[in-house]
Amino acid sequence: MKSQVRGGTRWKRFAVVMVPSVAATAAIGVGLAQGALAASFSISGQDFKVKADSLVGKDFVQYGSVDGGKDLEGKDFAEPVAVSGFSEAWITNMCQSVVTPKVPFIGDVTLRLEAGTEAKKPVYAKGIYLDVSELKADAEFGNIDIGVAAGKLNEFNGKVDESKPGIQPNTKANLFGFGQRAKDATLNNVRQKAWATTAATFKLPNLDLSLHRGTSAECYKD
Repeated sequence: MKSQVRGGTRWKRFAVVMVPSVAATAAIGVGLAQGALAASFSISGQDFKVKADSLVGKDFVQYGSVDGGKDLEGKDFAEPVAVSGFSEAWITNMCQSVVTPKVPFIGDVTLRLEAGTEAKKPVYAKGIYLDVSELKADAEFGNIDIGVAAGKLNEFNGKVDESKPGIQPNTKANLFGFGQRAKDATLNNVRQKAWATTAATFKLPNLDLSLHRGTSAECYKD
Protein backbone atom coordinates (compact mmCIF):
# COMPACT_ATOMS: atom_id res chain seq x y z
CA MET A 1 0.00 0.00 0.00
CA LYS A 2 1.29 3.42 -0.88
CA SER A 3 0.11 5.98 1.64
CA GLN A 4 -1.70 6.88 4.81
CA VAL A 5 -5.37 7.78 4.96
CA ARG A 6 -5.62 11.15 6.73
CA GLY A 7 -7.89 13.02 9.11
CA GLY A 8 -11.62 13.45 8.70
CA THR A 9 -11.71 11.99 5.20
CA ARG A 10 -10.38 8.61 6.29
CA TRP A 11 -13.64 6.65 5.81
CA LYS A 12 -14.52 8.39 2.54
CA ARG A 13 -11.14 7.34 1.23
CA PHE A 14 -11.39 3.80 2.59
CA ALA A 15 -11.44 1.79 -0.64
CA VAL A 16 -14.04 -0.94 -0.13
CA VAL A 17 -13.54 -3.30 -3.06
CA MET A 18 -16.81 -5.18 -3.48
CA VAL A 19 -16.02 -7.07 -6.66
CA PRO A 20 -14.37 -10.50 -6.45
CA SER A 21 -11.64 -11.17 -8.91
CA VAL A 22 -9.73 -14.22 -10.17
CA ALA A 23 -7.71 -14.48 -13.40
CA ALA A 24 -5.84 -17.08 -15.47
CA THR A 25 -2.48 -16.74 -17.23
CA ALA A 26 -0.33 -19.08 -19.34
CA ALA A 27 3.24 -19.91 -18.41
CA ILE A 28 4.77 -17.40 -20.84
CA GLY A 29 5.12 -13.66 -20.43
CA VAL A 30 2.40 -11.27 -21.56
CA GLY A 31 3.47 -8.27 -23.68
CA LEU A 32 2.18 -4.93 -22.36
CA ALA A 33 0.17 -2.76 -24.76
CA GLN A 34 1.90 0.61 -24.76
CA GLY A 35 -0.39 3.50 -23.95
CA ALA A 36 -3.29 1.18 -23.17
CA LEU A 37 -5.83 1.77 -20.44
CA ALA A 38 -7.27 -1.49 -19.17
CA ALA A 39 -10.34 -0.53 -17.16
CA SER A 40 -13.01 1.96 -18.24
CA PHE A 41 -12.95 3.73 -14.86
CA SER A 42 -10.36 5.41 -12.64
CA ILE A 43 -8.59 2.72 -10.61
CA SER A 44 -8.44 3.09 -6.82
CA GLY A 45 -5.04 3.48 -5.17
CA GLN A 46 -5.19 0.01 -3.59
CA ASP A 47 -4.78 -3.43 -5.07
CA PHE A 48 -6.52 -6.42 -3.49
CA LYS A 49 -5.87 -10.11 -2.86
CA VAL A 50 -8.03 -13.04 -3.92
CA LYS A 51 -7.82 -16.69 -2.91
CA ALA A 52 -10.00 -19.50 -4.28
CA ASP A 53 -10.03 -23.29 -4.24
CA SER A 54 -10.89 -23.36 -7.95
CA LEU A 55 -11.98 -21.36 -10.96
CA VAL A 56 -13.58 -22.96 -14.02
CA GLY A 57 -14.03 -20.61 -16.97
CA LYS A 58 -15.21 -20.65 -20.58
CA ASP A 59 -13.75 -18.72 -23.53
CA PHE A 60 -10.60 -17.45 -21.84
CA VAL A 61 -8.74 -14.48 -23.40
CA GLN A 62 -5.79 -12.47 -22.16
CA TYR A 63 -3.74 -9.44 -23.26
CA GLY A 64 -1.37 -6.92 -21.65
CA SER A 65 -2.31 -3.42 -20.61
CA VAL A 66 -1.83 -0.67 -18.01
CA ASP A 67 -4.21 0.51 -15.28
CA GLY A 68 -4.11 4.12 -14.14
CA GLY A 69 -5.65 6.17 -11.35
CA LYS A 70 -4.85 8.07 -8.14
CA ASP A 71 -3.14 6.73 -5.03
CA LEU A 72 -4.48 7.45 -1.53
CA GLU A 73 -2.77 10.86 -1.58
CA GLY A 74 -4.34 11.77 -4.91
CA LYS A 75 -1.16 11.37 -6.95
CA ASP A 76 -1.24 9.83 -10.41
CA PHE A 77 0.02 6.26 -10.79
CA ALA A 78 0.07 3.52 -13.42
CA GLU A 79 0.47 -0.25 -13.03
CA PRO A 80 1.07 -2.95 -15.68
CA VAL A 81 -1.60 -5.65 -15.72
CA ALA A 82 -2.58 -8.81 -17.55
CA VAL A 83 -6.24 -8.40 -18.51
CA SER A 84 -8.07 -11.73 -18.57
CA GLY A 85 -11.62 -12.33 -19.76
CA PHE A 86 -14.14 -15.17 -19.61
CA SER A 87 -17.60 -15.49 -21.11
CA GLU A 88 -18.56 -17.39 -17.93
CA ALA A 89 -16.73 -18.44 -14.76
CA TRP A 90 -17.50 -20.45 -11.62
CA ILE A 91 -15.41 -19.78 -8.50
CA THR A 92 -15.41 -22.09 -5.47
CA ASN A 93 -14.60 -20.96 -1.92
CA MET A 94 -13.58 -17.42 -2.85
CA CYS A 95 -11.95 -15.01 -0.41
CA GLN A 96 -11.07 -11.39 -1.20
CA SER A 97 -9.29 -8.90 1.05
CA VAL A 98 -7.98 -5.33 0.89
CA VAL A 99 -5.97 -3.49 3.56
CA THR A 100 -6.19 0.24 4.22
CA PRO A 101 -2.99 1.16 6.09
CA LYS A 102 -2.53 3.46 9.09
CA VAL A 103 -6.06 4.76 9.56
CA PRO A 104 -5.74 7.47 12.27
CA PHE A 105 -6.57 6.27 15.81
CA ILE A 106 -7.24 2.74 14.47
CA GLY A 107 -4.22 1.49 12.52
CA ASP A 108 -4.42 -0.92 9.60
CA VAL A 109 -7.92 -2.08 8.65
CA THR A 110 -8.68 -5.16 6.54
CA LEU A 111 -11.90 -5.68 4.59
CA ARG A 112 -12.54 -9.39 3.97
CA LEU A 113 -15.18 -10.85 1.65
CA GLU A 114 -16.05 -14.54 1.34
CA ALA A 115 -18.57 -16.25 -0.97
CA GLY A 116 -19.21 -19.52 -2.79
CA THR A 117 -18.13 -21.54 0.23
CA GLU A 118 -20.29 -24.54 -0.72
CA ALA A 119 -19.05 -26.73 -3.56
CA LYS A 120 -22.53 -26.94 -5.09
CA LYS A 121 -23.10 -23.17 -4.85
CA PRO A 122 -20.03 -21.45 -6.35
CA VAL A 123 -19.71 -17.78 -7.24
CA TYR A 124 -20.93 -17.23 -10.81
CA ALA A 125 -19.69 -14.49 -13.16
CA LYS A 126 -20.74 -13.66 -16.70
CA GLY A 127 -18.78 -11.45 -19.07
CA ILE A 128 -15.94 -10.98 -16.59
CA TYR A 129 -12.66 -9.08 -17.12
CA LEU A 130 -9.84 -9.08 -14.55
CA ASP A 131 -6.85 -6.75 -14.29
CA VAL A 132 -4.19 -8.83 -12.56
CA SER A 133 -0.65 -7.97 -11.43
CA GLU A 134 0.26 -11.34 -9.88
CA LEU A 135 -1.12 -14.89 -10.04
CA LYS A 136 -0.15 -18.27 -8.58
CA ALA A 137 -2.24 -21.36 -9.41
CA ASP A 138 -2.28 -24.85 -10.89
CA ALA A 139 -3.70 -24.19 -14.36
CA GLU A 140 -5.00 -26.27 -17.26
CA PHE A 141 -6.17 -24.85 -20.61
CA GLY A 142 -8.17 -26.52 -23.36
CA ASN A 143 -7.57 -25.68 -27.05
CA ILE A 144 -5.22 -22.78 -26.32
CA ASP A 145 -3.87 -20.35 -28.95
CA ILE A 146 -0.79 -18.40 -27.82
CA GLY A 147 0.41 -15.33 -29.71
CA VAL A 148 -2.91 -14.14 -31.14
CA ALA A 149 -3.11 -10.43 -31.98
CA ALA A 150 -5.10 -8.80 -29.18
CA GLY A 151 -7.56 -7.25 -31.62
CA LYS A 152 -8.35 -10.67 -33.09
CA LEU A 153 -9.06 -12.58 -29.88
CA ASN A 154 -12.76 -13.06 -30.72
CA GLU A 155 -12.21 -13.60 -34.44
CA PHE A 156 -12.37 -17.14 -35.85
CA ASN A 157 -11.86 -18.07 -39.51
CA GLY A 158 -12.01 -14.38 -40.44
CA LYS A 159 -15.33 -13.75 -38.67
CA VAL A 160 -15.93 -11.96 -35.36
CA ASP A 161 -17.93 -13.96 -32.82
CA GLU A 162 -19.71 -11.39 -30.63
CA SER A 163 -20.60 -14.08 -28.10
CA LYS A 164 -16.90 -14.52 -27.24
CA PRO A 165 -14.83 -12.06 -25.19
CA GLY A 166 -12.27 -9.90 -26.97
CA ILE A 167 -10.61 -6.69 -25.84
CA GLN A 168 -12.66 -5.23 -23.02
CA PRO A 169 -15.36 -2.83 -24.31
CA ASN A 170 -14.88 0.92 -23.80
CA THR A 171 -11.14 0.64 -23.29
CA LYS A 172 -8.05 1.39 -25.32
CA ALA A 173 -5.53 -1.35 -26.10
CA ASN A 174 -2.94 -2.15 -28.73
CA LEU A 175 -4.87 -4.18 -31.29
CA PHE A 176 -1.60 -5.63 -32.61
CA GLY A 177 -0.16 -6.57 -29.21
CA PHE A 178 0.32 -10.06 -27.78
CA GLY A 179 -2.76 -12.04 -26.80
CA GLN A 180 -3.82 -15.59 -26.04
CA ARG A 181 -7.10 -17.49 -25.84
CA ALA A 182 -8.47 -20.90 -24.90
CA LYS A 183 -11.81 -22.67 -25.12
CA ASP A 184 -11.77 -23.37 -21.39
CA ALA A 185 -9.54 -22.95 -18.35
CA THR A 186 -9.38 -24.62 -14.95
CA LEU A 187 -7.34 -23.16 -12.08
CA ASN A 188 -6.84 -24.69 -8.66
CA ASN A 189 -5.28 -23.25 -5.49
CA VAL A 190 -5.53 -19.69 -6.77
CA ARG A 191 -3.60 -16.81 -5.17
CA GLN A 192 -3.92 -13.48 -6.94
CA LYS A 193 -3.34 -9.73 -6.69
CA ALA A 194 -5.51 -7.47 -8.85
CA TRP A 195 -6.35 -3.82 -9.44
CA ALA A 196 -9.81 -4.05 -11.01
CA THR A 197 -12.61 -6.36 -12.14
CA THR A 198 -15.67 -5.76 -14.29
CA ALA A 199 -18.48 -8.19 -15.10
CA ALA A 200 -21.92 -8.20 -16.66
CA THR A 201 -23.31 -10.41 -13.87
CA PHE A 202 -22.11 -11.57 -10.45
CA LYS A 203 -23.86 -14.04 -8.19
CA LEU A 204 -22.31 -14.46 -4.73
CA PRO A 205 -24.03 -17.16 -2.65
CA ASN A 206 -23.30 -17.19 1.10
CA LEU A 207 -21.77 -13.71 0.95
CA ASP A 208 -19.94 -12.76 4.16
CA LEU A 209 -18.28 -9.32 4.42
CA SER A 210 -16.42 -8.14 7.52
CA LEU A 211 -13.94 -5.50 8.76
CA HIS A 212 -10.94 -6.34 10.95
CA ARG A 213 -8.26 -4.36 12.76
CA GLY A 214 -4.75 -5.21 11.58
CA THR A 215 -3.77 -7.48 8.70
CA SER A 216 -4.28 -10.96 10.15
CA ALA A 217 -7.60 -11.35 8.28
CA GLU A 218 -6.03 -11.08 4.83
CA CYS A 219 -6.96 -14.00 2.57
CA TYR A 220 -3.31 -15.04 2.36
CA LYS A 221 0.14 -13.75 3.27
CA ASP A 222 2.84 -12.97 0.73
